Amino acid sequence: MHPVLYMKADDKNVCAPVTYNKLQHIPVRMIVIGGSSSRDLAKELAMILECKCILASSTRFPDGECYTRIEGESLHDDVVIVQNTYPDTSIIEMLLIQDAAKRMGAKKITLVIPYFGYARQDRIFKPGEPESAKVMARHLSLACDRVITIDIHKETVLKNFKCPATDLKASGAIAEYFADKGIDIVLAPDAGAADRARDIGERMKLPYDHLEKIRISGTEVKIAPARMDCAGKNILIVDDIIATGGTILAATIQLKAAGAESVSVACTHGVFTGDSIQRLTGSQVDVLLSCNTLESKVSNISVAGTVAAELMKGKKKGLLRKF
Repeated sequence: MHPVLYMKADDKNVCAPVTYNKLQHIPVRMIVIGGSSSRDLAKELAMILECKCILASSTRFPDGECYTRIEGESLHDDVVIVQNTYPDTSIIEMLLIQDAAKRMGAKKITLVIPYFGYARQDRIFKPGEPESAKVMARHLSLACDRVITIDIHKETVLKNFKCPATDLKASGAIAEYFADKGIDIVLAPDAGAADRARDIGERMKLPYDHLEKIRISGTEVKIAPARMDCAGKNILIVDDIIATGGTILAATIQLKAAGAESVSVACTHGVFTGDSIQRLTGSQVDVLLSCNTLESKVSNISVAGTVAAELMKGKKKGLLRKF
């Protein structure tokens, strides 16, 4: 088996097969198209699958409207579009790329949505509100045959797509990254995320727990593991989304005060609003990392292998055409 090839091209927007030795597999017949919010992930996915990658060009007109274009005259193959639906501008770009791909003769279109924006508005909280997640799902379904998301906020959202939809978990990628980093305990920031800590802990063959808030007084709250002693331990806190990082920061301070040797933090989706990366990296947090569902200077954990494995399964099921 030849090593996977990737990333040499005459056109800056077209990635064609250099050598990548990590995986050995049967290449899949498809074209990966990367939107502006997911270029690195699209390139790595194509590298693993040993297939052509096109980076869709995207610019803005003076009035702010989106212009996008897929290089080439035609596609005439199965297409995988990798693009987030966050922020709002990425949604419009995704819809335009879908239309362009279909017009260029794409046989089947799979959307890989690393971070599905609006997933947290999955029900009506107050009268007069939209069910935003359903609206997004239905519109994105109009020009695709399959959807893949990663750690979507609630899997019930997948039922709103009018095509097969699958949510993948980043736990394996996170566990693999930290496997040789000397971690002693895996913690979730609250009971609601305990299943994620359990999944990663079991994969790493490590004990796991969740943090809980214990009210000491009317003004003082203690944050500590529900069951385990963290003194002298190297802690890994895992979560699905980090936005402001306030809870993580408060937990780290108290874990260090309780004697933790180190605190590493990893999440699937690094939304990182405002200056949250600077605040977290400038604090007592020893390591801050996210997956590359959202690209940032700390998105060093790749989910490309997880997505590639799912696409290969799709090939076997006939969701993608075989050679």
